[in-house]
Amino acid sequence: MLSVFWTQRQGPLRALCVFLTFLLAPPTFAQQLELGVPQPVVLTISSDRLFSDSAYGQRVMDEIEQESALLAEENERIVAELSKEEKDLTEKRASLEVDEFRPLAEAFDRKVQSHREGQRAKLDTLARRSEENRQSFFQLARPVLIDLLRETGASMILERSNVFLSSDTSDITDAAIARIDATIGDGTGLQDGTGE
Repeated sequence: MLSVFWTQRQGPLRALCVFLTFLLAPPTFAQQLELGVPQPVVLTISSDRLFSDSAYGQRVMDEIEQESALLAEENERIVAELSKEEKDLTEKRASLEVDEFRPLAEAFDRKVQSHREGQRAKLDTLARRSEENRQSFFQLARPVLIDLLRETGASMILERSNVFLSSDTSDITDAAIARIDATIGDGTGLQDGTGE
């Protein structure tokens, strides 16, 4: 009764704000306020940046990029060879009978298909290795993130992109990257860190 009287003396708008605050607050929040229990701290992190900006992630991405470039060069060489072979085959067509030309054309088609499947398999392997390295990174980073959680007294770490609104101070991505770099570096030499 005394608190209502005090808020009315401060003005009707303030009284309404105080009333709505207690009315709309969930019971657990109100109970925690009454008991003086500290509110749980929620931290946020960008997992994409955690990986891509870490020494480990940069090493992995550099390796994948180099291998992708080599694969692209190999693909260009194969395409050039097949184009030359196709041109030779087209020139032979004029001087060959249909029965003679057909087996050559079919063999060429099989060769093209085989190269295509081989290159696709190499790309799939590269993509799979990239994903395996990413998973290995998060397994190695997990204990570091758990330590950060304990040290800050936070109750959880949420993916930043899934949070509708938060303060920049809740984002621990930079701190986590620094701690992970100091703990596992670029992952070279770690048994579970290579992803291979």
